[in-house]
Amino acid sequence: MNSEERKDLKEQMNIDKSVIAAFHQMWDLFPGSVRLIHKNHTILASNPIAKELGFEEGLKCICIGARESHRNCKSIRMLKTQTAQVDRPSMEKVRGWIPVVGYDDIYVHFTLTI
Repeated sequence: MNSEERKDLKEQMNIDKSVIAAFHQMWDLFPGSVRLIHKNHTILASNPIAKELGFEEGLKCICIGARESHRNCKSIRMLKTQTAQVDRPSMEKVRGWIPVVGYDDIYVHFTLTI
């Protein structure tokens, strides 16, 4: 997806540029994979580690990696309750889903290998 298509996607989903900028400011140096995701599972932004793993803007997150790695996704619960969710799918990995204040249809999803 080129930069013009990404811009159109964010405009269609009514995502303010400042939200994307804030995402990058906060998460680009995080030592794990972090994505800003729309409720329809479209990736709106990703930090450098996530990009290296294939989580590119415009793709559906569920289409990346092994299908079973998305098992027990807590995005639906998080969106419904607007309360951060976390799980530990293995002893080496922690995942989290965090609501974005003021935007009920997007969230931050991170994966951190310990």
